[in-house]
Amino acid sequence: MENIMFRPQDDFTYLMPVHFGGGKFDPETLVTQKATALSLSYETERDLLENYIPEGFELLVPEVQVAFNKFTEINWLHGGQYNLINVAAPVRFHGKKDELDGAYTLVVWENKTAPILGGREQTGIPKIYADIEDLHIVRPHYATTVSYEGNTFLNMDFEAAGSITGQDLDALKSQFLSMNTLGWRYIPKVGAPGAELSQFVLYPQGMEVETAEIGKGSLKWTELTPMQSPAQYYIVNSLAALPIKRVTQAVLVEGRAVLRAMGARVIE
Repeated sequence: MENIMFRPQDDFTYLMPVHFGGGKFDPETLVTQKATALSLSYETERDLLENYIPEGFELLVPEVQVAFNKFTEINWLHGGQYNLINVAAPVRFHGKKDELDGAYTLVVWENKTAPILGGREQTGIPKIYADIEDLHIVRPHYATTVSYEGNTFLNMDFEAAGSITGQDLDALKSQFLSMNTLGWRYIPKVGAPGAELSQFVLYPQGMEVETAEIGKGSLKWTELTPMQSPAQYYIVNSLAALPIKRVTQAVLVEGRAVLRAMGARVIE
């Protein structure tokens, strides 16, 4: 009897290891999850931030956007959960075919492997691992810390000042409902310098905000040594070197996040 060797199916999408199988590709697939988000933005030095914005993009505002998210009741994890820290900057992409505004993702830390792998390989989001605390809450105070192997490199603090309602809530809902998340999908060559694949990706997503609170927020980056974090210290230290001139937005929101994972596309 002839052996039937594994062969990928044309209409499937796969993650490594491919030979154990994948799933049928459906561009309408939605990733849904309950979300609690603490979002802080701050003004920094334009010249320093532009060092991390690729050619082809225009930095719209010299602002760093840092968001803590706790995701629960995740459909593709069958009710599982994880935390993340997203760091981004507002940009405009000027391509040969595409021109659009969005948030260019500088780095995302997550505390679970599964979303890291899919986000990196399928949608070009630069995801790496960290230990991310759930929000510590003694109302009106909220705080979280982010660390690597016991070494804290980010503290986020928030003091709620009241609920956002009326037209202000409507404006916030509109801001969060549809977001153009932009990533750089980069796969290095094997046994040689340079890229096997290098492309910018639009990953459409958003959050259906239900409740929101405004308040006073602060954050602190702490530099790490190569011994403390051999694969990440230069990332943390680059962000720590960006001065925090003033916090421009500090909000705590709850709702439902909707990510169009299979609706991502290459922009050029």
